[in-house]
Amino acid sequence: MNVSIDQLMNRSGVKFGTSGARGLAVDMTDFVCFAYTIGFLQYAATCSTNQIDRVATAYDLRSSSPRIARVVREAIRYFGAKPIDCQTVPTPTVALYGLSEKIPAIMVTGSHIPEDRNGIKFHLPNGEILKKDESEIRKQIVIVPDQLFDQNGMLNADQENFTAETDHGEAKRRYIDRYIQAFPSGFLSGFRIGLYEHSAVGRDLLYELYTELGAAVTRLGRSESFIAVDTEAVRDEDLFLAGKWAAGDPPPFDAILATDGDGDRPLLFDEHGEWIRGDITGILTSRFLLADCVVTPVSSSTALERSGWFKKIIRTKIGSPYVIEAMQHAVSQGDQRVVGYEANGGFLTATSILLDEEESKRPLSPLPTRDPSIVHIATLRHAKEVGVPLSEMIRYLPRRIVMSDRLPNFPQELSKHKMEELATGSDEMIQLVFATFGELQTIDHTDGIRMTFVDQDIVHIRPSGNAPELRCYTEADTKERAASLLYRTMAIIDTWRRRNQNETYPYLS
Repeated sequence: MNVSIDQLMNRSGVKFGTSGARGLAVDMTDFVCFAYTIGFLQYAATCSTNQIDRVATAYDLRSSSPRIARVVREAIRYFGAKPIDCQTVPTPTVALYGLSEKIPAIMVTGSHIPEDRNGIKFHLPNGEILKKDESEIRKQIVIVPDQLFDQNGMLNADQENFTAETDHGEAKRRYIDRYIQAFPSGFLSGFRIGLYEHSAVGRDLLYELYTELGAAVTRLGRSESFIAVDTEAVRDEDLFLAGKWAAGDPPPFDAILATDGDGDRPLLFDEHGEWIRGDITGILTSRFLLADCVVTPVSSSTALERSGWFKKIIRTKIGSPYVIEAMQHAVSQGDQRVVGYEANGGFLTATSILLDEEESKRPLSPLPTRDPSIVHIATLRHAKEVGVPLSEMIRYLPRRIVMSDRLPNFPQELSKHKMEELATGSDEMIQLVFATFGELQTIDHTDGIRMTFVDQDIVHIRPSGNAPELRCYTEADTKERAASLLYRTMAIIDTWRRRNQNETYPYLS
């Protein structure tokens, strides 16, 4: 059967999110996942001068992932390549393995989203797919042997469940060695770390890594059922647990560390159990690495510019593919220590970075995909070198408070319409909608609508790239002001949704 990937995306409801496909697990039938994998491999073959003979695969701990991973391996075999099963390891781990072997890598994961959803992340031999790659994958027409599937789009029960070749733990070992060889021996000696494991796929790997680096690691909150931990919209339950674990005089930990489900985004709490936002840890990590070029989306805190620490700063649309593309451009322009980060904490490196000329065995190799470990390690060490606990590290940055929220069940067509309406209208129209917020100074249309007012308050609204929701980010000098801006903006956009449902509902400004 000939299948158009573009048409399949529209028909199945499983569409591209960040670096791959994502949707409800029930919509990610075996047929859909098989076709997407073939579409990716067909495109990957056009990007390489070498034949694709092996593909690395891995998956997270949600209940639907083993099934989808099996289908991905079946599709790889049908394509004519050998699937290498790295089993349950984090996204950056299988990505690094693919990079080092110069082969594609596929991660089955829904990242931080609820368990009833899932996804497939695609990595080319030179890194994760970018937006231009997504559009080319959508153009693929693939042949799917429909005799493999039943009427529900699932692999036939009598279909042979072949045993794929495993990597024998090599992906995990290479990830750990990347840090062991780049940092001096005992780099985390003396640190007391609480590791919030929940259902993160990298929980055992991180325990091993931080222990090998010399830290005293206490394992916390392990769960055998999947928990959707979001490093940008942290759950009240996670904040409560961090506070409970940090209680004590003195506090029992120097930090409490965690990641999201697929282990590519960090979550970090200080010694008092207070959450440190990802765009703050991104600045501190960039500083520790002595970066000369920092790339980050427009939604990240402007404390980055106000710190005065960096020679070159590049702002992009939200999403790691945009960050990676800008990092690649910076490298082509001759920048030597190029890094990137997102507000969700994901940190990327585009160049080799030597950390200690006398004690490091080799530089920290580039890993141009989101990675949490460098954030955990660098933030802890940076605080130690400055001589203060994590809770006081924030004082070294200009005080800018960023808050965010999202309005679910916001129709994507309505999001598109409102953004176009504001973008094509005059600045006076935007000023009218947000009249009570103050006088507008600038408007940035890089990704959604980002408004800066004369008192330097910032309000940013944008549609989600992979879900029917409208997101809002605010920034101000105080927590109270940022919270007030967020509450008022959420109320305004809620009236847009309500009025879309009922034309007589009054607008709010």
